[in-house]
Order: sequence, then C-alpha cells, then structure tokens
Amino acid sequence: MLMVGINGIFLAEMLDRWYLPLISVFAFVAANVFPSGAKGGYPSFKFRMIAHGSELLLQFLITTLLSSVIYIQSAFQMLPDNWVKWALCLGGALLAEFILFWNGIISVYCTSVQLGIKHRFIGIICGFIPIVNLFCLGVIIKITIQEVNFEIDKAKQDRKRINEKICKTKYPVLLVHGVFFRDSAYFNYWGRVPAELIANGAEIYYGNHESAASVDDSAKEIAERIKQIVAETGCEKLNIIAHSKGGLDCRKAIACYGVEDMTASLTTINTPHRGCGFADYLLTKVSPNVKNKIAFAYNNALLKFGDKNPDFISAVTDLTQANCTKLNADVFDSPKVYYQSFGSKLNRASGGKFPLNFSYNLVKYFDGENDGLVSENSFAWGEKYTYITTKGKRGISHGDMIDLNRENIKDFDIREFYVQILADLKKSGY
Repeated sequence: MLMVGINGIFLAEMLDRWYLPLISVFAFVAANVFPSGAKGGYPSFKFRMIAHGSELLLQFLITTLLSSVIYIQSAFQMLPDNWVKWALCLGGALLAEFILFWNGIISVYCTSVQLGIKHRFIGIICGFIPIVNLFCLGVIIKITIQEVNFEIDKAKQDRKRINEKICKTKYPVLLVHGVFFRDSAYFNYWGRVPAELIANGAEIYYGNHESAASVDDSAKEIAERIKQIVAETGCEKLNIIAHSKGGLDCRKAIACYGVEDMTASLTTINTPHRGCGFADYLLTKVSPNVKNKIAFAYNNALLKFGDKNPDFISAVTDLTQANCTKLNADVFDSPKVYYQSFGSKLNRASGGKFPLNFSYNLVKYFDGENDGLVSENSFAWGEKYTYITTKGKRGISHGDMIDLNRENIKDFDIREFYVQILADLKKSGY
C-alpha cells in the first residue's frame, strides 16, 4: 500500500494527467483512516486499535523516506517548468502523510499502556527535531507492536488451557492489599492480575480494609472479611495472597482473631516480615513537625478515598524493625495453615518508577539490596521462599509485584507469575 511512493512514478510518467496521483493519495488515505479488522486474533478492541495505529505509523515511516527520495529526484526533472504540477502532487502527498501520521499516533497514544508517560513525552518533544523524530517514531512503533504481539500470545495461551482451569483452587482466593492503597472498582490494586486469574478459573475476593491503620486494626478488619466470605459462600476456607504490609496484617488475623480454621494458605508478596529500616529512618530522623504535616496530608487524602479513620503514623510505626521483631515474637504461625513467601529485587534505582527509584538508594544504605522499599533479608517467611529478579539493569520493584504500572517486563510475566502460584496451590490440594 505504498501509494505515496508510487506518486513519484506517476509524476515522472503522467505529467499530463497530474490529477491521477492526487486520486491515488486520497484513495490511500480513505483505506487507512479506519482499522480494517481483517486480521483478527486481538484480545480486545483496544489492542486492535494499537495494532491499527502501529501499522499506520510504520507505513508513514516507510513512505515518508521513499517519497522524500522520489520527490527530490523528480524536482530536478520538473522544476522550474512544471512547478505547478510538482507542487500540487507534493501537496497531495504531504496531506496523505499528515493524515496517516496523526491517525496512527492518536490511535496508539490513546490506547497503548506500554508507551507510558516517558515515551509519550519524548515523542512529543522529539517530534520537532528532524531525523531524531523518525528515530523516536521507530521506538514507538517497536513498543506498540511488541505490546500487541505479547497480548495476542497471552490470549492464545489462555485459550489453549481454558479447559484445564489451572487456577481453580479448592478454596477461593482472597487478595489483601498493602498500606496506603484501597481496593477500588476504578483502579485495581492488583493491575491485570485478577482478570488473568479469573480467566484461568480462579474465584477472587478482596480484603476491602482500610488503607492506613495499625497491624492490629487491619488484622481485625481482615478477619471479619474472611468470616463474611466464608459465611456467604460456604467455602469453608480461603487461600490468602497478601502484598507488603498486608502480609503482616494477615499473619496476625490468622493467629489472633479466630480465622485460623478458615484459612488454607497464606502467600506473602514482598512483605517486610523483619521490618523496613527506611520506616525507622522516617520516624526517627524526620522532625515531629514535618512528620505530623505529612501524616495530616496523607490522612486527609485517604479520607476522601473512603477510609473512615486513617492513621498514617500507626501504619508506618508497625513497619519498623523494632515493631516487626515484637510481632514475630508474639504472633505464631498456625500448623493448620500453609505459609509461603516471595520477594523481589531492583537491580538499580532507575529500574523502578517514582517514588521507588528515589527510595531505593536510601533503603540500600540502611538495609542492603531491596525492591525500592523493603530489603531482601525481610521477605522470607514460611515453608517456601522464592526470590525474584531479572537479568540486566532493571529488576523487579515493590510495585511491579502487584502490576501497579501495568508494564510488560522483559523476562518476567507478572500475570503468569500469579497463575503459577495458584496452579501450585491447586496441585497441593489448596
């Protein structure tokens, strides 16, 4: 469909029929304004639009380079005698390229997740720099094509094993969030993970507890939530997957608030079982005035998001090394519950998104290797512990472990990671 490039041939061979190139240009534009949908295989309309935009941008990149050569060459043959015909045809080609580019770039900018803010911003800034803009466009095309191909492969994988119900565990799954977040219908704390688990047979519930509270208060809330789910569904027990502080909350709920017999397993994800030195630093080094202002701002914000009585200071205090040491001494694991844990490591600060890229070096100074918030030596708990990172410079952050940024990470598929957790629990009879 390289009709813009073919216009150059028309210019050379059909000078007396100059309108033909213009007709071909507009036919080319009309054929590409809307997604064809002919290929199929896309998981959703969104990915169809990303693929559509990527194809148009690739066509734009190729035809721009070819047309530039053709029109420069034709200029030597036609100018100055036939400058009107040359200018009209060039104008038509530029119009076609203009529509082609903006149709493509709007499609991917409005639908792509993997472009992120960084590549969108770079694309806008570099769009005004000749040559560099074409290189940036090539990067955008590569990212969006990879995004579509990745999702197509995942959809094929899910269709292939749909009858296996690989995540259909004996007991339903309760997902428990960490501190300073809530379970929301508008922004899922666990990113794309729940939908992937459900597609593979899982039955999912959420903790729905306060975002900022002491471990004890959170444990009471989670215990009540577990009792509610068991009573309403008759499922007898739950498999709990808890992230960050949620792991501490669940350990205490199981040990102290009457849900030991209602819990089949507890899987903790990047939980600071031995505390977080960064929390100690914040509470001991920051002045009371600054600390109270931060707490006031957080608590007011959390009230607006649905918390009834947010308590920033209590939540952070219970993440200190001293308080976690006390928790570990007072709260014992139940022999009736299977405990396992996972942790991850950022390989360098720039591998994480803000603010974890900022806190990484501070945590490393106090505690050593970490995920941007919690150190490696704090993750392990239970019968089985798995430590995760990637090759190269990136690594896996505290937020990556819950798909916070919805990012496809090389060498680590976060959705498949959780699928395999449930597959293992299913095999173990949970």
